[in-house]
Amino acid sequence: MTAGTTIAAPKCDPTPPGTGRHLHSFVSELYPICRSITGNGLRETLRRIGEKIPVQIHEVPSGSQVFDWTVPREWNIRDAYVKNSRGDRVLDFRRSNLHVVNYSVPIRKTVSLCELKEHLHSLPAHPDWIPYRTSYYRDTWGFCVSQKVLDALPEGNYEAVIDSSLEEGHLSYGEFLLPGETQEEILVSTHCCHPSLCNDNLSGIAVATFLAKALSGQPRRYSYRFLFIPGTIGSITWLSRNEPIAQRIKHGLVLACLGDRGGFSYKKSRRGNAEIDRVVWHLLSHSQEAFKIRDFSPYGHDERQYCSPSFNLPVGCLNRTSHGEFSEYHTSADNLDFVSEEALAGSLQFCLDICDVLESNRTYRNTNPKCEPQLGKRGLYRELGGQTDSEAREMAMLWVLNLSDGENSLLDIAERSGVAFGAIRQAATSLAQHGLLAP
Repeated sequence: MTAGTTIAAPKCDPTPPGTGRHLHSFVSELYPICRSITGNGLRETLRRIGEKIPVQIHEVPSGSQVFDWTVPREWNIRDAYVKNSRGDRVLDFRRSNLHVVNYSVPIRKTVSLCELKEHLHSLPAHPDWIPYRTSYYRDTWGFCVSQKVLDALPEGNYEAVIDSSLEEGHLSYGEFLLPGETQEEILVSTHCCHPSLCNDNLSGIAVATFLAKALSGQPRRYSYRFLFIPGTIGSITWLSRNEPIAQRIKHGLVLACLGDRGGFSYKKSRRGNAEIDRVVWHLLSHSQEAFKIRDFSPYGHDERQYCSPSFNLPVGCLNRTSHGEFSEYHTSADNLDFVSEEALAGSLQFCLDICDVLESNRTYRNTNPKCEPQLGKRGLYRELGGQTDSEAREMAMLWVLNLSDGENSLLDIAERSGVAFGAIRQAATSLAQHGLLAP
């Protein structure tokens, strides 16, 4: 697996009709809420998720020590604006919650245009867009504005008001455990701290929520733990409170930026060749889409916390276009038009495909290992030659028989043979039914 390679190759099966519409509708429902790493907007988002899956909401007090970090004060905002000398709101939190620097301290003051500009953030390269900015761990205030509006502000005095609070409270996160046959877990983690930004990361929230719903109705070998957390501080907090549980995690995915129209991009775990890394590579290499595989780096989403040295969990990160690689990233252009129903549905289906391979990956032993068994007398060999489909099925069976020595898993066999995992699994099922394979 080569970092950064882009390969075209058989698309995942489409999700049922209407799936994309339901996902996009959930994104639309959450879009107006002003979220942050703490506060009522985050709680309201978790409550809406809880209407679809039975998520448990945890509250961790401000000031709690979580490894080298401290849970910050809780931030809430009611209103914010900048008024010109005529009393018109030239910036209005009610029109876009991106207008306020997230975690701004409360202020109410009259300032000159010169002083105001010291607290304004814009994007000259995209004059119609509003940037998204934060100040979680430094007390300050500010507004975000389109360059077009900024350029049109006349000299004069302005009233700047941020009706917010920053005080002792709690950090909230959501958790949903879906039990399986074993206590070994697959972790699905997604950050839910950004305000009105759709790809980053309402898309991840929606896909994770609907993935949990879909898996709830299926038999499961693994248990699944879904985490809906504020970025960075949320994963650090969860890990600090759940060190023994973290050791149960056998595979993991961080989900983010899954609604745009780009191909899939996957960042491998710190281990580099964990089963989850191999499964994603295998599925993408047998798809019809362009994709990217990236080596691990200690920058990005919450995978960098799960993959920190002491934990080193097998957790990768799945995106479409990665953060920072689409111009709409952290701007008002990351809106409802930027994410598509088709991309959301495809992302959900791909996550289901990953889980399906992880659930199905078994290791078998050939019960008749002395030369090839006679497949014809068992009805497993074609009667007539030249049938391509039959030949492919038989090759899959021959690979499974040859490599099922009690050491090679079905994924090992698929990788070595170049045959898609689904065909290898189907061959193994047929052989086991005829007594030629045993667990």
